[in-house]
Amino acid sequence: MLKIAVKILLGFLSLGLVVLGYVAFIYLRVDVDQLNTKQVQYNSKTQSYELLKLSKNWTPIDQISNVAKWAVVISEDWAFYEHHGIDFNQLEIVIEESIEEKELVRGASTITQQVAKNIYLSNERSIFRKIKEAIIAYKLESNLSKEVILAHYLNLIHLGEGIHGIKQASRHYFNKSPSNLNAREGAFLAMLLPSPVKYSTSFRKKELTPFATKIIESILRKLKQAKIITAEEMQSQLDDQFGWETSSFDWYL
Repeated sequence: MLKIAVKILLGFLSLGLVVLGYVAFIYLRVDVDQLNTKQVQYNSKTQSYELLKLSKNWTPIDQISNVAKWAVVISEDWAFYEHHGIDFNQLEIVIEESIEEKELVRGASTITQQVAKNIYLSNERSIFRKIKEAIIAYKLESNLSKEVILAHYLNLIHLGEGIHGIKQASRHYFNKSPSNLNAREGAFLAMLLPSPVKYSTSFRKKELTPFATKIIESILRKLKQAKIITAEEMQSQLDDQFGWETSSFDWYL
């Protein structure tokens, strides 16, 4: 029995060393410091993201309206400014819900994890990719500020057919720059994120679908709850319209 116990212990130790070696290899070989000086841009030819010294579609974080920035953060990763790459509380909830439903009900990737995946990894769906994603996310959080990470996220997000980044999306949907987006417009862009092509139906029809209306109202209420906007501002945005009935947007279609 003692020999068996020793073999099992040695087996676990060996596995632990392999895992630690794998973690160290990934951690050490990924150069995240370049994100401090380079800008992310989507390459439609390779259908991947690349880092450039200068990207024509890049928008600095201080040129994105605060309410639009927070609309996305609250929608995608409310605890972004508190966690260190992985939101373990959210992960626990997702695991519990998935066990109850006997299937993966939704993802639990943080904004940092999404940046790690899009810039450094493939779209492969496997446990190994998720492990890499978590390791790189931790390194991103250890070497970059939250604002740098968020800037890359907002400049790489997919927001419609052929639309990547908040600059293209702002021009496409509202004919304005990211700095001029209001809370309702920010909430609309955040609403698109789970399935941008599908949920942009509202724009194509020039009328919000019931689903879009529900999500946008929910995000606006969360912005008020987080004290990003006042109750008066929330109500004003709830009552507002996008003005899609005008012809100024027709050339995008």
